[in-house]
Amino acid sequence: MAVMLAAGLWGLDRGGMWGDESVTFQVAQRTVPQIWRLLHDVDAVHGLYYLFMHAVLTVHPGEVVLRLPSVCAATATAGLVAALGVRLAGPRVGLWAGVLYAITPMTGHYAQEGRSYALVAAGVAAATLLLVRAVDAGGARAWWPYGTVVALTCVLHELALPVLGAHALTLALLRVPRKVWSSWGRAAGVAALLLLPLVWVSQGQSGQVAWLVSPGWDRVGRLARNFAPGPAGPVFWGSLLLMALGLRERRTAAVALPLLLVPPGILMTVSQVRPLYHDRYVLYALAGASLLVAAGAGRVAGALGRVRFEGRRMRAGGRRVRTGVGVVGVLALTVTFLNQLPVHRQDRSAAHRPDNLAVVSALAVSRMRPGDPVLFVPSVGRLAALAYPRGFQRVRDIALRESAPRSGTLWGREATPGELRRRLASVDRVWVVAERSALDPRRSRPDPVERTKLAVLAAEFTVREEHVHEERVRDDVLLRLYVRRRPAYTPPREPAGDRPPGVAAGAPALASPRPDTRRPSAVLPAHPQAAPAVLSPHPSMSAPLTG
Repeated sequence: MAVMLAAGLWGLDRGGMWGDESVTFQVAQRTVPQIWRLLHDVDAVHGLYYLFMHAVLTVHPGEVVLRLPSVCAATATAGLVAALGVRLAGPRVGLWAGVLYAITPMTGHYAQEGRSYALVAAGVAAATLLLVRAVDAGGARAWWPYGTVVALTCVLHELALPVLGAHALTLALLRVPRKVWSSWGRAAGVAALLLLPLVWVSQGQSGQVAWLVSPGWDRVGRLARNFAPGPAGPVFWGSLLLMALGLRERRTAAVALPLLLVPPGILMTVSQVRPLYHDRYVLYALAGASLLVAAGAGRVAGALGRVRFEGRRMRAGGRRVRTGVGVVGVLALTVTFLNQLPVHRQDRSAAHRPDNLAVVSALAVSRMRPGDPVLFVPSVGRLAALAYPRGFQRVRDIALRESAPRSGTLWGREATPGELRRRLASVDRVWVVAERSALDPRRSRPDPVERTKLAVLAAEFTVREEHVHEERVRDDVLLRLYVRRRPAYTPPREPAGDRPPGVAAGAPALASPRPDTRRPSAVLPAHPQAAPAVLSPHPSMSAPLTG
């Protein structure tokens, strides 16, 4: 737990929130009625977490406080994994399992994120420990703490539900009597019953995960590397070898192997029909990998204690053997951590996250003038203004019709396409905040408002300035200044009746008619700064507001 706490606090203030964290930050600061209204339309799956974070951020709204619950949850999980190892295989395996969990890069990543995944991992680890204790106790009363923790964990995030499948397989591998199955079934049934309303509501919000794709074998390999203390090299292959040896420890394997394989297997299988899988949704399964690796290491340590030296057998329980094994274990864990130190350092940089909204706000402060209009493409980009409002206090959001808290949405309601065209027609310059990929003209956009933004920008404006922070993120967030195009200069035309003979209709007007038409007349030059001709304004620009 001390190792996990130190790793979690290291670099916790990385100087910027990314999109999902900013959602937690701005939603948790709303009133409880506003949060309740939001959950009817979006993010019902995170409802309990938002209410919890509402109480946390009431103390002090800040980035470090936002991430502290995840740090504390990861610290508790490391202790719970160690406690599981102690109960299943002894103190040495328990200690190694807890430290392995703490130094795994994936654990540190989500320990420093203002989302619910580290808390869900803690809940699953606690429920698994309570499952083992209830099996050992044998009484019906011991199952109610298990059922309570499972229910709270699944309400915290409904995709923790597959852990019930893992626990059922554990009971099967342990060959528990029918009485235990009956007690577990009642506790699990109550938890599943309490979860049904949340599942029903979240089904209507499934569009929020429409970006997920069906996982292939490449995602299986990626998850295996994320679950190892090191994603490549000797550390990774050594971990796989120790996992294989850990399968020989029957009781430990009966708990750890289902936890490791069943939840990812269920989600990946379901995702072949309806994509629901992401690595972070099964973070709680990582505890199974740590237990198996520690169990394999414990088996190796036991074998070393039985090696004969000079014809004499060294007892595994001897003081020298215990000391030697302990030193070797500490050295192995230290070398493993140092080997992955560059990965841990990289993960504590804001540039390692999908985006950095603090950078966007800083650019806005330095470039925008008071009263400038700003346009977010797409509208989710408004999260930067909600998370870091200082950069956008002096400007006006030209597309916003109703604010996020008042509308019960994550980033507010925008004007209709017709109204948006009318608003953009009234300005000669507009700042655009967008990811580079969002401005790709080849991408199709189902939202008519987003199509209108890009169409008007392409037809009526041109880029004058572009700013990108030097610390590039995965998908660069751009700040662009668009200015209205100047219309091409059109020379005046003569009335048809005054054209000299031989001059075709539509020809440029002559400076002065001359009888000798073989000499070309002087033509009025085009405007020296004329831009190419632009498309005519869309008819809806002058249409009345209908939305």
